[in-house]
Amino acid sequence: MIAHVSGIVSEKFNSSLVIDVHGIGYEVAVALRDFDRATLHEPLLLHTYHHIREQSQELFGFSNLAAKKLFELLITVQGVGPKAALSILSLGDSEVVRSAIANADSAFISKASGVGKRIAERVAVDLSDKVGVAVHSNQITYGTPNSSVHNDEALEALMALGYNLNDATRALEGVSSDLSTADRVTQALKQ
Repeated sequence: MIAHVSGIVSEKFNSSLVIDVHGIGYEVAVALRDFDRATLHEPLLLHTYHHIREQSQELFGFSNLAAKKLFELLITVQGVGPKAALSILSLGDSEVVRSAIANADSAFISKASGVGKRIAERVAVDLSDKVGVAVHSNQITYGTPNSSVHNDEALEALMALGYNLNDATRALEGVSSDLSTADRVTQALKQ
């Protein structure tokens, strides 16, 4: 399995990037935010999910590990394939999407291209208890990044240590976000 791809962005088209890794171009489908952030001829690291089917193999890429783990949870829901999961992740930052799922906000989830009301409700019901602690709507505005939950390096570090998304979120629940990443991880591990 291909866990990540690191190289130079050589092409951008149709929500996919071609990453040149020492002369080999890997086509990676990405969420809209990652597509917009990628700059041609600049280095990029993407955590990848290697999807294998009878007729094809596809790579789906994510700028952070938390987004990849959320993607892997989304595709466990009946009726949600990799492209629908990527569409859901394109609604906003991975933490915003995770919070919407934790809050069982099926109306927000149904805004994703190709995701109907019934699938959105299934995602909310099946995953709301698996994605971690819900963030109350007054703490986060869907569709806009929030500095307290945006690209949480401590959350990613805990997941790299083997925690799943839900356990990592719970471990960081009582830890101050004002601490450095290393101190937050240390505090979370002590709890």
